[in-house]
Amino acid sequence: MDRMTGTPARKVLLAAPRGYCAGVDRAVIAVEKALEQYGAPVYVRHEIVHNKYVVKTLEQKGAIFVDETEEVPEGNIVIFSAHGVAPVVHEEAARGKLATIDATCPLVTKVHKEAIRFANDDYDILLIGHEGHEEVIGTSGEAPDHITLVDGPEDVANVEVRDPDKVVWLSQTTLSVDETMETVDALKGRFPNLLSPPSDDICYATQNRQIAVKQMGAEADLVIVVGSKNSSNSVRLVEVALGAGARDAHLVDYAEEIDEAWLEGVSTVGVTSGASVPEILVQGVLEWLAQRGYADVEVVKAAEESITFSLPKELRRDLRAEAAGLVASSEG
Repeated sequence: MDRMTGTPARKVLLAAPRGYCAGVDRAVIAVEKALEQYGAPVYVRHEIVHNKYVVKTLEQKGAIFVDETEEVPEGNIVIFSAHGVAPVVHEEAARGKLATIDATCPLVTKVHKEAIRFANDDYDILLIGHEGHEEVIGTSGEAPDHITLVDGPEDVANVEVRDPDKVVWLSQTTLSVDETMETVDALKGRFPNLLSPPSDDICYATQNRQIAVKQMGAEADLVIVVGSKNSSNSVRLVEVALGAGARDAHLVDYAEEIDEAWLEGVSTVGVTSGASVPEILVQGVLEWLAQRGYADVEVVKAAEESITFSLPKELRRDLRAEAAGLVASSEG
C-alpha cells in the first residue's frame, strides 16, 4: 500500500524460468550457424519456432521460410523446424536433391521414436494434441496407420481402437499438463488397460513455465504472456494463468500490443513468456510497465534449468570439417 496515496502498491511478478527452452535455442542457433557456414540464402521449412520476432530477425539475416519442401530450389539447403517432420518430408527433400539440417527438438524426436516403437509392436496409439499443429502432423506421419489424434477430453468419446488391451497414449510436447492428464483420465475410463509412455512427453520447459505461472497466477490481477498466437505453449500459459486465479490474462507479441485499459484497477501484473520467445521482448514489456508505474519487479522462481542440446549432426559435421581446415561440404 502506498502510504502517500493509500492506493495498493504496483508491482510486477516476473516468472522464472521463462522464454527460450533448450530446443528452441538449438534450432535458432542452427539457422544462424548455417547462414554463417554456407552463406545466404538458407531455406527453412515452416517457421523454425513459433515466434514472429525470431522469424523476422532470421529473414533479415538471409533465411527464407517456405511452407513446403518443393518450394526449395534443387540442390539447396533446407532446415527442418524444431517441431519435427514426418518421414515423407525427408523423402521429398531427397527427391529435390536438398541437403538437410534437422533442427527437430530432441524431446520431439523422443516422441517420434516412441510412436515408431509402439507401432512396430502393433499398438493403437492415441496421440493427445491439437489438430493441424506441426508437431502433431510430424509425429502422426511416423505411423499414420496406428495413430489416432485425441484433441482434448471432449474428443475421447469418438475414439475407436482395434484391441482395448493394446492401446498406448502419447502427447504433443507443448500442451497444458492439467488438460493432458484430464484427457488421459477420460481415456483410462474407456480403456482401463491404457499404457502410458515410458517417460513424460510434455517437455520440461513447458511444465516449468506452467508451474511458475500457477505460482503467481493467484496473486496477479493481470498476467501478460509474451508469445505468438500460433505458439501452443504460449497460448497454454494464458489458460493456466486464468485457471490459477488470475483475474485477466493476455497474449502479446510486443509491448505495444498491451492495452492500457487492461491496467485499470490492477496492482499486480504477472509477466512470463513462451518457450520460443527471446528475452529482449520480455524486457520491452517490463520497460513499458515501468513507465506506467509498475517498476517494482519480484521474481517468482519455479525451477532451475540447465539443459542444453548439441547442434544438429549435419551442422556439427561441417563445422568440425571447417575447424580442421577441410573444405566444408553442404551435401547431406
